[in-house]
Amino acid sequence: MVPRCGLMWRSRGLPTIFTAMKQILLLFIWVLLECVPISSFSQPFETRYERSGGTETATYAEVIAFYKTLATRYSSVTIDSVGETDAGYPLHVVYYNYKPGSKQVTLLINNGIHPGEPDGIDACMLLLRNAAMGKIEIPENVALAVIPVFNIGGMLNRGCCSRVNQNGPKEYGFRGNSQNLDLNRDFVKLDARETQSLIRLFHKLDPDVFIDNHVSDGADYQHVVTLLSTQHDKLGGEVGKYMHNTLEPLIYKDMKQKGYDLVPYVNDFDKTPDQGWVEFYEPARFSSGFAALFQTFAFVPETHMLKPYWERVQSTYALLRTFISITSAHIDDIKEARRADRKQLMAATTYHLHWVADTTRFDKVTFKGYAAGYKPSEVSGLPRLYYDHTKPYVKQVNFYNHFVSTDTITYAAAYVVPGQWHDVIIRLKWNGVAMQHLDKDTVMEVNVCHIDNYETVPRPYEKHYLHKNVKVHWIRQSIPVVKGDYIVAIRQPAKRYITEVLEPTGTDAFLAWGFFDGILQQKEYYSDYVFEDDAARILKKNSSLKQRLNEKKKTDAVFAKSASQQLDFIYNNSPYHEPEYMQYPVYRIEQ
Repeated sequence: MVPRCGLMWRSRGLPTIFTAMKQILLLFIWVLLECVPISSFSQPFETRYERSGGTETATYAEVIAFYKTLATRYSSVTIDSVGETDAGYPLHVVYYNYKPGSKQVTLLINNGIHPGEPDGIDACMLLLRNAAMGKIEIPENVALAVIPVFNIGGMLNRGCCSRVNQNGPKEYGFRGNSQNLDLNRDFVKLDARETQSLIRLFHKLDPDVFIDNHVSDGADYQHVVTLLSTQHDKLGGEVGKYMHNTLEPLIYKDMKQKGYDLVPYVNDFDKTPDQGWVEFYEPARFSSGFAALFQTFAFVPETHMLKPYWERVQSTYALLRTFISITSAHIDDIKEARRADRKQLMAATTYHLHWVADTTRFDKVTFKGYAAGYKPSEVSGLPRLYYDHTKPYVKQVNFYNHFVSTDTITYAAAYVVPGQWHDVIIRLKWNGVAMQHLDKDTVMEVNVCHIDNYETVPRPYEKHYLHKNVKVHWIRQSIPVVKGDYIVAIRQPAKRYITEVLEPTGTDAFLAWGFFDGILQQKEYYSDYVFEDDAARILKKNSSLKQRLNEKKKTDAVFAKSASQQLDFIYNNSPYHEPEYMQYPVYRIEQ
């Protein structure tokens, strides 16, 4: 059969006599008859993907030249530079049917965050070309903003072998950017210039839907494409309900009609998925978790690494068309859900800061897998996992996609951010956070956070030593606030984002990423033999401290035998102890 352009023929359990050569021949026929007019062969609008029979992906130079030529030829397409990247090239965005001020549902589509996963790069080239040439229709009420390549440095680092488990294309980019950063961990810390540029574009567009195209590692199964949706309970409100109850079922149904048995992202790397799995939970460091803080519907398509490249690209193309048709048909409901949540957010008094999977609740998913087994390894001789393609199965499995909050806090009325924390302040500004810049010194009654304990990962994680399990206590006190400090009122559109990054115990708080590490190191110390006399005088004058010292010696045997620990205890509770040490420098103004 000859498929319609953009929906590639794919095997549905047919015998495996269709060799790779026949698949390439089918792709060639599809390109010849449906996708590229005879007159445009050897013209700019034929992609490397098509010329290669679906085995190669475009280079960075080819991608940008393709879109610039397309924009020159067709008025429906425009290309713009939106900021800098670490690679020294501008970050581009390609618009289709974008009419600011019109009633449109805006889809922001990101490609090449991991350039070794280029399926979306080629799929979007086909999508925008076919739309511009009138081969497919994109409704007038849909505006597309496509990042052709996000991680330019990684795409320029082109090779054959970094994705060792992936079935094509022949050459592709590298996961790390020019700083060797994984950009899908950068949406809070914003170390990369391209991420800084993208989030500014995000706030300019305020997209209704964000789509970030990927390729999945992990288990082997029959599905060509999976879908990671923002966790609906964490997303919350009408947007979360509408995503889970309406949009996702419609997406799955439409993809089924296109011949794709879509399944949720198979978040299972330690065991086989035949018993089900827990939904992936994405905090704000991830692109989709970041988007969720601003009431944006976020999706991460994940094609399956072991499927042929042409099949993965065509499934991505089909899914993008599904997103377009469904969001067009439901534009009013999508807009209303976002409006309702933003209104509710302004009135909300509490916020759920941490979440865990509810293992008592699950949905059923129809999963098409392969029987797994173990056999002796030819390398070690020990048992190794394998999937038997001669034993496919279809079964209902548990999908644990309900989460519950473990930490509910009361929203602050505002935060005080001292002006010297420049890296924090600039990131707040990049995210459109409104702040009041103080023009005179004053004294304010605030809640001050003292850090009791924290853990730090033993090795650097994306250029930072990430802190976790932060334990704190708060004290009400008057503090001097000086000219140049900032007051960040919470009642604004960025309310959730502000709370996520400024609350010290947040998973992706600025404290967790090390932006306040200066206060975690003591600067002044004492000499034991000199402070011994001072400590004795302090205890004579402070009977309460002496009592606390004695009680601790009774309950802590190690402490009771350690002279240095006892001196530390007295020093840390004396006027000599520096107040900046382990005191979080961002203060809460309460409601």
